[in-house]
Amino acid sequence: MKDILTVMKFTIKDMVKRKSFIISTLIILILIVIGFNVPNIIKSIKGEETSNSKLLIVDNENIFEGGLELLKQADLGYDIEIGKATFEEIKTKIENEEIEDAIIIEKQDNNVKIRYIVENTTMMEEVPETIVNAINTLYTNIQINKLGLSPEQLQSITPNFEFSLEQTEEQKANGNIFAMMLMSLVLFYAIYFCAYQVSSSITTEKTSKIMETLVTSTSPRTIVLGKTIGIGLVGLLQMIVIVGTALICAKSFLDPELLNAVLDMSNITPYLGIVTIVYFILGYLAYALLYALTGSTVSKPEDIQSANTPVAILAVIGFYLSYFTMMNPTSELNLFASLFPVSSPFCMPFRVMMGLASGVDVAISIAILVVTILVIAKVAIKIYSNAILNYGTKMSFKDIVNMYKDK
Repeated sequence: MKDILTVMKFTIKDMVKRKSFIISTLIILILIVIGFNVPNIIKSIKGEETSNSKLLIVDNENIFEGGLELLKQADLGYDIEIGKATFEEIKTKIENEEIEDAIIIEKQDNNVKIRYIVENTTMMEEVPETIVNAINTLYTNIQINKLGLSPEQLQSITPNFEFSLEQTEEQKANGNIFAMMLMSLVLFYAIYFCAYQVSSSITTEKTSKIMETLVTSTSPRTIVLGKTIGIGLVGLLQMIVIVGTALICAKSFLDPELLNAVLDMSNITPYLGIVTIVYFILGYLAYALLYALTGSTVSKPEDIQSANTPVAILAVIGFYLSYFTMMNPTSELNLFASLFPVSSPFCMPFRVMMGLASGVDVAISIAILVVTILVIAKVAIKIYSNAILNYGTKMSFKDIVNMYKDK
């Protein structure tokens, strides 16, 4: 245990002193601060208030009997002007930038025709929905008032509808999917890039001959575990700093209503936090040990990328399997992703937040992941022990298998 702590301390000091680690962390923190200040920056550049588009509504036939003036009082996102004009006059006003667009209301048989006039149109252009709804409602109210209906009769034909989306009790899912997708992305970044550092560190030390000194003073098993835990602690601390900075910036710089609408933090409970940290640790250990294995099979830093490609592909598959099944969290594929050790670190915290995973489900998932880690650790330490002093060319898969079989 003492030797593992010694290797851990050496690894942690080496990691935090690296310029690449310091600079990358600072850049990420700066980008987070700038990113959360983008709305304030845009607001300062454009000004606090932006002028609404000028919209001319023309009712030459007085179909609305002067009622269109009521639209000026509604907050429709336009500076509305009511008047009379021909199409040519409207065209001239748009060309002279007196107005942005216009609406002409005409009677056609028993229908009311709405002509939306703009300078240039595209395939995506359409009459603004807010204006359409306001005009429809106004015309309906005018016609109803002509009938002389009582308030009770009006209420019976124009009820207030309240819509809500609900699921059955068995499939009930609470929480904000966007919040958990963001958390899953952060977990993937933390696990993938921190684990990658294990491979890079091992190969770099082999190049600098430091490994020979380590091997003579301690066992390969101690080196693997010490370096894996040390880099993991640094990565966990880095993630805490990054996430903490993001939360502080979100609370400080974003409008509270916008923050609550985009990122619902109501279901971020202490239990979810503990589960997320547990899966970060276990997911990191699984991938870090795989990277330790690949790092020990090469002796030159330029070979690290190609050696790590299979593990990188495996990590991406696990992440996307989890990410895309979030669209249908009650599906069997999402349940499989939460148990499959390659994707469970990214998926199970999501199911916990959505209230879809029981304590038994979490225990089974963790048990599968722990068994997987033990198997990977056994294989990785065995191959690492035999390949640690290999300074030749990159080993093939056949060489790795033969090395594992050797005593």
